[in-house]
Amino acid sequence: MTEALQHPFPDAPGEFAAVKVAPGILWLRLPLPMALDHVNVYALDDGDGWTIVDTGMSSKRTKAIWQGLMTVPLAGKPVTRLIVTHHHPDHVGLAGWFQGQGVELLIPRTAWLYARMLTLDEQREHVPESLLFQTRAGIDPDDITARERPFNFCDVVAPMPLGFTRLNEGQTLTAGGRRWAVHLGQGHAPDHATLWSLDDHVILGGDQFLATITPNIGVYATEPEADPLSEWLTSCRHFRTLATPDQLVLPGHKLPFTGLPTRLDQIIASHDSALTRLEAQLSTPATAVQCFPPLFRRAIGPGEFGLALAETVAHLNCLLHQGRVRRHLSGQGAWLWQALP
Repeated sequence: MTEALQHPFPDAPGEFAAVKVAPGILWLRLPLPMALDHVNVYALDDGDGWTIVDTGMSSKRTKAIWQGLMTVPLAGKPVTRLIVTHHHPDHVGLAGWFQGQGVELLIPRTAWLYARMLTLDEQREHVPESLLFQTRAGIDPDDITARERPFNFCDVVAPMPLGFTRLNEGQTLTAGGRRWAVHLGQGHAPDHATLWSLDDHVILGGDQFLATITPNIGVYATEPEADPLSEWLTSCRHFRTLATPDQLVLPGHKLPFTGLPTRLDQIIASHDSALTRLEAQLSTPATAVQCFPPLFRRAIGPGEFGLALAETVAHLNCLLHQGRVRRHLSGQGAWLWQALP
């Protein structure tokens, strides 16, 4: 098996269809209302029922698609368990909806706590901490306060009832006729669950392993001094020791692929290169917003701005923790970042 990336299933399933990617495993795809317009979910055949992996966002359309999927590709057999890889809305959005139908939820504790907390934390306007975070990043305060109601988790995630089954690092569970080892990644989301088959070469990777894009590594107002990029790179290097070229990775977005060692090497090199470019640019002091061009090397539109800002601060915080840059406040209250001599 070549170490280069291969896509053994080049055609994604239609809206009410499924693709069999391994014995007892179906690949399904749900729409998202954003530039990354889909999320992959998977159904594992347990004989008398299904274990599904991730859910899509909560919307009338997504629920209708699930109803169609359960009728046809899933052949009317009940969904009995739901595995959620991490707390982001496109993966956990309908967990509570499924639980309301008696489905058992399996999820890392940190992911459940984040998801439940965020669904309960509705904010109708920007809170002071969020305004400060954006000011520190170099956004004009007038531009912030003029914006509409901020994004709220509860807009796209169904209410989550009490009760879940915890996924732990190193535990083994059975689904789809296989035993799976759980390994938790960091950086994209706290305690992101990945499942590695112990009986063949299949990995349920969520957003931890994507073939042609890299997941957002972001810093937000909730933890402005965080260094998720260092955590991400540490996780990638750890997973590199477990990866083999013949493993079939079933990711949260884009196409399934083989060649995980090569992909992890690419991801690590890509972020290392981005840090080097950013450090070189900071020979002149700059705000986070002014760092977009060297980091992304393309125009950032309004729909991408929030994620781009979060990722930029993550790279700057990583450089700061590595002792490669320093920062000081401008007269306008923004951090000015500068490379050390």
